[in-house]
Amino acid sequence: MKRISEDIKNKKWEKVYLLYGEEDYVKNAYRDKLVQSLVKPEDTMNLTRFEGQGCDEQEIIAQAETMPFFAPRRVILAEDSGLFKRKAEDLADYMKNLPDYLVLVFVESDVDKRSRLYKAVKKYGHAAEFVRQTEDVLHRWFLARLKKENKKIRREDVGLFFQMTGDDMSTISNETEKLLCYTMGRDEITGEDIRAICTQRVQNRVFDMVRAVSTHRQREALDLYYDLLALKEPPMRILYLLAQEFNRLYQIRALLADGEPDDVIIKKAGIPSFALRKYMPVCKSYTESELREAVADFVRTETDVKTGRLKDELSVEMMIVKYSAVK
Repeated sequence: MKRISEDIKNKKWEKVYLLYGEEDYVKNAYRDKLVQSLVKPEDTMNLTRFEGQGCDEQEIIAQAETMPFFAPRRVILAEDSGLFKRKAEDLADYMKNLPDYLVLVFVESDVDKRSRLYKAVKKYGHAAEFVRQTEDVLHRWFLARLKKENKKIRREDVGLFFQMTGDDMSTISNETEKLLCYTMGRDEITGEDIRAICTQRVQNRVFDMVRAVSTHRQREALDLYYDLLALKEPPMRILYLLAQEFNRLYQIRALLADGEPDDVIIKKAGIPSFALRKYMPVCKSYTESELREAVADFVRTETDVKTGRLKDELSVEMMIVKYSAVK
């Protein structure tokens, strides 16, 4: 990231850039800064965009060979092309001979670092990985935004905010703006404000459903499921998220059984520290073997839906009823 900022500042660009990783908010911000430094927004003649898995490497090469039109450079932006996950031998070879007037910018969610194309970009240009920010960084980023607007917030309400938003920076940014507008004229943001205005993630609603299931509140769990259906959430996505939550509970339960400390559990389960506090009481309501069986059960249920043996909407109901039943 620092390298890209320096290139923009010094107006000395590489011929090819690869921006990749799962942190879309920061990655897209750098994509925009880079492209805007290379070509004027109104210059559609010298900016070519490719998007999606259908990107053809020969088309990219053909565009790259086209001289810029009354401008110092031609810019090609390819997003989520999948080229770094499949063979793109011609494009990898082409990296050695990129024209002086060309700047290629690839933006990808995932790459295979063993691919020839990735290695070629690393050799002849610059590759920058954008990883999920740590909980500490996200908290400081959020608090700095509030400080800029002269807003105060209690520590426990910061935790509540992140329970609602998760760790996606785009979501955090959007929900922060909503909070600032909602509390205009006041200098403090409260938990009531957060509950009133922040949109609860689907994952949070699913976790609430899991918590209701684990405490045998069957009616509540089913009501939460019907609420998600009313919000147009596909049953198969809900089933997937439920399976994901039970798998996470199984991981945490197994790590607890191994005597692992909290920091190790957080890292291995891939969750922020504030999330561990809500998972702990839920996973302790099941034995490790019960959770292992539940994970396997979700896999079987998903297979039954995909093969037509079960209706998707009914499959979720059955799993909720089964695991919320009083023993």
